[in-house]
Amino acid sequence: MFRSKIRFVLTAVLSLSLLTLAGCGSTNTPAPSSNPAPEEKVLRVGSDIAYAPFEFMDEKQVATGFDIELIQALGADMGYTKVDIETAAFDGLIPALQAGKYEAVISAMTITEERAKSVLFSDKYFLSGQYIAMKKGANFKSLADLKGKKIGVQLNTTGQYAVEEKGMETNKYDTTPDAMNALISGGVDAVVADSPVVLWFQAQNPTAQIESVNADSGEEYYGIAMKLGNTELAGKMNASLKKLMENGKYNEIYKKWFKVDAPTIK
Repeated sequence: MFRSKIRFVLTAVLSLSLLTLAGCGSTNTPAPSSNPAPEEKVLRVGSDIAYAPFEFMDEKQVATGFDIELIQALGADMGYTKVDIETAAFDGLIPALQAGKYEAVISAMTITEERAKSVLFSDKYFLSGQYIAMKKGANFKSLADLKGKKIGVQLNTTGQYAVEEKGMETNKYDTTPDAMNALISGGVDAVVADSPVVLWFQAQNPTAQIESVNADSGEEYYGIAMKLGNTELAGKMNASLKKLMENGKYNEIYKKWFKVDAPTIK
């Protein structure tokens, strides 16, 4: 009797084990992959997306422009799977970068000694300068001609600094297009801003009766801003920028937006 009970228990255990194995064999759960999907690597970038042709929203409200395409190409070359671009007011970009909201800022930002105290700039990536925009017939030839006039500038830009260094007051706007629209409506007599932006606005508004001249305030160069001390990212950024300039990708993007070959940046 005792042996019979043992035989019954062993038979039951064996039957249960076979059922369990059979159940495991019929599951649809895949085996763990030996090659898991790579983790997404995101480059967080800040930009004032209201500064055509460098950064602006297209008709589908998607960020586009020279700077946008350049940072996307740089990000891909550095191995990022995504470049996440967030818009903010220009004068808030550096504080946000310092606070760690972004890893980089690209926004047609001129490299200056003062800004270089707060951020780590990449190598130069764009040659620019200041232009004076005016209504046709105003006949301004230089910054000196603007004395006593109402002068529109974008807040915290080198256009503002160039005018104020001459001892003249400025009417400050959040964006250059705002200043240019004030010129059209008669709110200001002239606007001082980066040459590519002025020329782009003129081309997009052919009936606005606007003309422009070189402000002759010297050459300016744009740089990509990173947090002070982030030499690792700066090194990778500069290496990729050099590569894109040498392999023709930079010139391809430049020519798309400015219709001419990129000048040599020394």
